[in-house]
Amino acid sequence: RVTSIADRLNVDFALIHKERKKANEVDRMVLVGDVKDRVAILVDDMADTCGTICHAADKLVSAGATKVYAILTHGIFSGPAISRINNACFEAVVVTNTIPQEDKMKHCPKIQVIDISMILAEAIRRTHNGESVSYLFSHVPL
Repeated sequence: RVTSIADRLNVDFALIHKERKKANEVDRMVLVGDVKDRVAILVDDMADTCGTICHAADKLVSAGATKVYAILTHGIFSGPAISRINNACFEAVVVTNTIPQEDKMKHCPKIQVIDISMILAEAIRRTHNGESVSYLFSHVPL
């Protein structure tokens, strides 16, 4: 997935390999690639307590990243998540509106939300009409 995104954006990439002992507990995290003097963008499907993305952000800064952003599909933000984000080195944490974020945004100015209602509506319409949903991977409605 990372390679595909980097190729489409014509940028270099690094990745963080994480090993878990159990849910919400990262055992080990290894940075693969060079982020020195670069802006780093963490991409993940969801963040719950935000321990993993905050640990990853610290690792990126320690490796020389100049700025760190996070882009997440689902921002669950339970327990200590908001205080962790507020205390972390993120420039911004961008999430979709699959989960309401208004209350969380009041307590964390780093959280920004992208509205994906149009793409979900188009996916439902295409499914209902028997049309290709994979078409949306390269033609995003605005």
